[in-house]
Amino acid sequence: MRRLILEEPFSAAAIWGRALAAFALALAAIAILLARSGAVEATGALSVLGAAIICACLALLLAGAGAIVVWQSGRRGLGAIVAGVFAATLVLVYPAWLAAQALRLPLLNDVSTDLNDPPDFSRAGKAAAARGGADHPSISPEVRDLQRRAYKDVQPILLDLDIDEAWPLVQKAVAARKWRVVDEVRPGGRVGVGHLDAIDKTLLMGFPEDVTVRVRPLAGQTRIDVRSASRFGRHDFGSNAARIARFSTELQAQLDER
Repeated sequence: MRRLILEEPFSAAAIWGRALAAFALALAAIAILLARSGAVEATGALSVLGAAIICACLALLLAGAGAIVVWQSGRRGLGAIVAGVFAATLVLVYPAWLAAQALRLPLLNDVSTDLNDPPDFSRAGKAAAARGGADHPSISPEVRDLQRRAYKDVQPILLDLDIDEAWPLVQKAVAARKWRVVDEVRPGGRVGVGHLDAIDKTLLMGFPEDVTVRVRPLAGQTRIDVRSASRFGRHDFGSNAARIARFSTELQAQLDER
């Protein structure tokens, strides 16, 4: 005598949660590709990323509802819940980190090693065109005070080298960081000051951020000041201070290799 074995049905919430999480992950990947390729404006890429975040949050809610159904009714769907939570978490990790940075750090998007006389970005035509018309005004006293309290380690870089020896090290450090140079004036002339303007990109989204390096001769030394500014948003989430710190570390590495 044959017996009919009925399998427990799946939790619909678990299945929909997994599907929505997969959709959110795909949207996030599209947002990153759009931003890094420059196919759309930053606002467009961020809008797609925002939609991915919303979908990921909804997916987590559905996963929670599915978990309750599975626990109470014994329906199938545990694997779908785990997969959905994993995919949604992948989407939300980076935004969650940014939110933590926003709570921890002050509202800054322009950081300089010299707050009394911040380096100016080049106004040469090619540099302005490369920046896409982005204008970085003078740093206000309020912003300077915020930076002093938040980034005490962001200080001018002093090298015990003549400027003619220090300048090649600056160029090598910029090349090692893979910054795209858009304007460069070698030290010389009456005041002997050199500068180098470049563009770096944020790690994940690849948004362009502008950097200028000023090199000044001192008695038996060279002073190097760096200014890094974001083009988009009022908060840089610490990226500009971190960029200056990485440049300083790279410059020291170049010095050690001499």
